[in-house]
Amino acid sequence: MSYDFFYSYFVFPGYNIVNTTVYAILFVLGAYLIFILLKKIGVKIDKKLALASSPFVVLGSSIRVLVDEKFLESFLLISPAIYIVISIFSLSCLAISLLVQKKYKIPYFKTLFLSGLVLISLPLSMIRIINFYGALLVALFLLPWLVLLSIARWSPENKIALFLHIFDATTTFTSINFFGYAEQHVVPNFFINLFGSSSFILLKALAVVLILFLIDRYCKSKEFKNYLKLVIGILGAATGTRDFLRMLALT
Repeated sequence: MSYDFFYSYFVFPGYNIVNTTVYAILFVLGAYLIFILLKKIGVKIDKKLALASSPFVVLGSSIRVLVDEKFLESFLLISPAIYIVISIFSLSCLAISLLVQKKYKIPYFKTLFLSGLVLISLPLSMIRIINFYGALLVALFLLPWLVLLSIARWSPENKIALFLHIFDATTTFTSINFFGYAEQHVVPNFFINLFGSSSFILLKALAVVLILFLIDRYCKSKEFKNYLKLVIGILGAATGTRDFLRMLALT
């Protein structure tokens, strides 16, 4: 790989089809390695792990917003490096939580969740929340989906994973149409340019529904099935929370 090629596709600012594909492959590989690690250390992949991990998703998103606001500046704090940094940090906190559980009999997920809450307090306190109109718009646009999901006959984990991606797409739609933002990622940008920003919500919902259906249909391992849904939910939550916080701060 020549220097010019590497610079053009990986160093020069912006997402393109080449670096997006490479990042996606690395993400899948990294996610699978984390699954193997969790199995080896005996961590059950269930709703307790999902809840305990949630503050770390917000941590990564809030730090990313601080980078947008120029409070922080490092290549380690932007995509895709920030995913690696937060993953390593989260796994380190998990290891400490497991040690606390072993020594003091305190369930690991309680220590992990509380430590995450403490950690996110600092970056969240540094974000200036001024765009309450944007928050109201997102809430109004999400309301019909909440009603639909509440009556849908589907598993709770599927509903949550789908809702997180609808939240992400809705925040993207609101940011673009009401506050002049532009989508940076290759795939969403392609569909938004082709069908319009409003159609992106429906297209993403359909894609996530299809993926979840395929997982339920063909994945035989319950733990791996739960893990896949957790990863899908984290993807939606991470980008959605970052965009939502950025919109609230009008960054």
